Amino acid sequence: MEALKYKVIKSRKQYDEYCEVLDSLIFSDPVSNEDEIDLLTALIEKFDRENNSFSAADPITVLKSLMADHNLKAKDLVQMLGVSKGLVSDILNRKKGLSKDVIRKLADHFKMNQEAFNRSYTLSTGQATLAKVHMKKRKKLTPTASRAKRAKSNQKISLQLSK
Repeated sequence: MEALKYKVIKSRKQYDEYCEVLDSLIFSDPVSNEDEIDLLTALIEKFDRENNSFSAADPITVLKSLMADHNLKAKDLVQMLGVSKGLVSDILNRKKGLSKDVIRKLADHFKMNQEAFNRSYTLSTGQATLAKVHMKKRKKLTPTASRAKRAKSNQKISLQLSK
């Protein structure tokens, strides 16, 4: 009985070896090696699903890493995603979150699961802006502040009526 040429991947070393073999098969003659390519792809994808978790890295870190690996710049993302330079800049600087459409396009382009980009992460805002937002929310939530505001508003109205 002939020994199997490929087995289920059980180590990172074996994974790396299979990836190299797959690359060489794809670039040599993909048509005649189609079955072998399909088998290696299935084995590699199975290992990826079981061992590669993106939970440690937030979506922007993953995106920046992929951009570096693929020699992409922000202007390349503008074309790929079909969005403005400003939006790409805001995304990369963590000022705006990733929309569903952007997540879908990134996952398709990089041939990844959308899960890599569809996770929460902290947006970066200036401390002053954050404090203003917090104070506005706090004022809205404080009943006494609302009463005081209404009383002040009523006082202005009564002053205007008396004139």
